[in-house]
Amino acid sequence: MSVASYCYQLQPAKVRAEFFRLLPISLFVVAFGAAFGLAATQKGLQPLEAILMSTTVFAGASQFAAIDMWGGKVSILPLMAVVFAINSRHLLMGASLYPMLKDLSPGKRYGLLLLLTDANWAVSAQEYQSGRRNLEVILGGGLVLWLAWIVGTWLGVYFGGLLQDPKSLGLDMVLGCFLLAMALGGKKSPRVLVAWTVAALASLAAWKWLPPNTHVVVGALAGGAIGFFWLEHKPAPAESEVEGQGERP
Repeated sequence: MSVASYCYQLQPAKVRAEFFRLLPISLFVVAFGAAFGLAATQKGLQPLEAILMSTTVFAGASQFAAIDMWGGKVSILPLMAVVFAINSRHLLMGASLYPMLKDLSPGKRYGLLLLLTDANWAVSAQEYQSGRRNLEVILGGGLVLWLAWIVGTWLGVYFGGLLQDPKSLGLDMVLGCFLLAMALGGKKSPRVLVAWTVAALASLAAWKWLPPNTHVVVGALAGGAIGFFWLEHKPAPAESEVEGQGERP
């Protein structure tokens, strides 16, 4: 089968397995969904409006930023700019998955990207570095995180007083630790280590001297630039393999 005719087929059993694989992380998402639901109602949103926002937007940091800017008169353009700045990292995340997504039809490709989060992207990207294509984690893992965000918002809307400050329990560190574990468990080479180091330093500098939330984009661009200019050379095929391919009809 030629590469051009290959089409990645999502495996339902693996989608279910990835759903349960990210289920523990979804508990953290429920907690912060509850915090968002409480904040939304305190800002004057109706319960249904808050739940509908989480269902259709599904972007935790952006939703918190939007709620902070909410009021009797909402400035649409600044709100759009802030949300775009926070979510612009998804442009880079989606681009990094293109080698895995290019064989899918546009409908499936963009349908999967609707469920893309930091967590399932990290798992998929790490496994791709090890030579495995795992788009099932984007679908299965994304579904469980999306449902957890909606459930958390519902709990916050109606029972928000039970968990007003998730940070007091250290829950804000769960996702960060998960992503760090994915990075440390991935492929290690001088190119990867330099990219991570440059990304970390650039992100810290942006966090200190640039506007809020820009450090995520700056770090990703800096690390991505290293990967773009420092290409990883693939080893040439063995002479016996070349001869064997030439003998095929």
